[in-house]
Amino acid sequence: MSAFRELFEPILTELAADRAKVPDYLAMIKPAANADHGDYQANFAMALGKALGQKPQDVAKAIIAKLPPNEWLESATVAGPGFINLKLKSAYLADRVRQIAQDTRLGVTPAAKLRTFVIDYSGPNVAKPLHVGHLRSTIIGDALVRILRFCGHTVIGDNHLGDWGTQFGILIYGYKHHRDEAAFQVDPVKELARLYIHVRNLAKVTGEEDEGGGEVMEACRAETAKLHAGGEENVGLWKKFMPACLEMLRPIYDRLDVKIDHALGESFYNPMLAAVVDDLLAKGIAVESKGAVVVPNAKGVVPQNDEQQAKEEPPALIRKRDGAFTYTTTDLATIKYRADTWKPDAMLYVVDARQALHFKTLFANAKRWGYDNTEFQHIAFGSILGRDKKPYRTRDGGTVELSALLDEAAKLGLQGYEASYAERTTHGHEVAELSPAVKREIAETVGYGAVKYADLSGNRTSDYIFDYDKMLALEGNTATYMQYAYARCRSIFRKGEIDETAFHAKLPAVVITTPQERALVVQLLKLPEAIESAATEYLPHHLTGYLWDLAKAYSVFFEACQVLKAETPELRDSRLVLVDLVARVIRQVLNLLGIRTVERM
Repeated sequence: MSAFRELFEPILTELAADRAKVPDYLAMIKPAANADHGDYQANFAMALGKALGQKPQDVAKAIIAKLPPNEWLESATVAGPGFINLKLKSAYLADRVRQIAQDTRLGVTPAAKLRTFVIDYSGPNVAKPLHVGHLRSTIIGDALVRILRFCGHTVIGDNHLGDWGTQFGILIYGYKHHRDEAAFQVDPVKELARLYIHVRNLAKVTGEEDEGGGEVMEACRAETAKLHAGGEENVGLWKKFMPACLEMLRPIYDRLDVKIDHALGESFYNPMLAAVVDDLLAKGIAVESKGAVVVPNAKGVVPQNDEQQAKEEPPALIRKRDGAFTYTTTDLATIKYRADTWKPDAMLYVVDARQALHFKTLFANAKRWGYDNTEFQHIAFGSILGRDKKPYRTRDGGTVELSALLDEAAKLGLQGYEASYAERTTHGHEVAELSPAVKREIAETVGYGAVKYADLSGNRTSDYIFDYDKMLALEGNTATYMQYAYARCRSIFRKGEIDETAFHAKLPAVVITTPQERALVVQLLKLPEAIESAATEYLPHHLTGYLWDLAKAYSVFFEACQVLKAETPELRDSRLVLVDLVARVIRQVLNLLGIRTVERM
């Protein structure tokens, strides 16, 4: 893609009526949908022709006529209303794929403009166990951190913990009235989790916002108010609970292989909130309204009457009439701290789509406050649904805890491996007998990978249905299929008893003799494009789509082309280069998605 852009840029700059449109024209170079038409297709002649008042076909022919001599383009032809079909020379493809096989980064160069990102993701309320509602933010955020870092950017991951809200009032109330002291001394993590669930059940609260709840929740809110007011007893309990609350998170993050750089909770920003409100008032951004303080909506309006309130989005409350602060106040303090501390070019918030209005208002006011040179992005995502297309829950209607979800995934991963082992043994295949520890590693790698890949394989803005059977399928666009393709590549080297150190030290030449080899090579060379697309658009599913195309190309190659029994030693070695590179690319891309591989499956 970069080579094509360099080739066409001077021609388009010469022809374009508006040179500012050239980047848009270059973005119209895409991989060909049909390999019979070529490897890539340029569709800019239609737009350029319209701008110039000329027939697109004539413009396309003029562009082709201006192409300079080069060693890698086999043909450029005009088709249909003005499409330019582009086909690369096989010799160039063979040489290029051998070059990336010698590159530890697989041909992916760092981004041309390096930036500093702060990514806000996961963000659970720490008073309760992690549940399925935290899964998407954690997985998507971790993937973006990995992808952007691989592109060379500086990335700071920040876990904005909920450690100061009503959930701690629930714990304090539960501890004072319902604790089992002996159980707390033995396992405070387990006892606090029990207390949280017990109090919410007493209050008959089922939602995430802890609303309603009658006298029990009123008592919990009173305990929260005492905490926020600095009451000695409640602050002491909060400090006592926090280590156990944080310990509830650690095992889940370990199992998901997620490492977040910072965990600065709401409590960290609490001392800064009064100054934030004062500064916004002093600068005329915030205004007093009915005894409270608000900042305007994204359009800069604070609706003043019923008619305006009906037409306009609401303002955001930053100080209540009773003097209490809000999530918006905390988020503004967080932006100031991050900007002052890390000086990022961009702040990304991986939070579900239901918070769109909050972030729209927040970002607009942050820019008014002086952070207008910072890119703010709400990385929105949809919901996880059950097979009934309703929010994914346990059989009794409760929220699914992540620990239980991962336990089930690993259990099913092991069952899948054992079923596959039995089937291959029945068919007379040579299958190594593995130790229980290795089987457990395979089960966890397959199970956890399945959960992550299912989340990341669709556009993050869409809802998706949580279905273990589909996730763990050995066919289709699943992590299990990709992990199996990787293991199959690795098995070829074991079966051929190939000394990989010697093989890599003097990498054989690549020759392309079949359409299947050519298609696989073209797909391998598209890796940088897929990573660039995922990074610039903050869409990890571009990588899963790339992997799916690669896996299909490899499957066709594998069926059509003998590797170890190739017609000549030179062809054997050439195909081994491709097999090795497929394995390395699968492993690298899965790693960018936070998914591990195993050598045997």
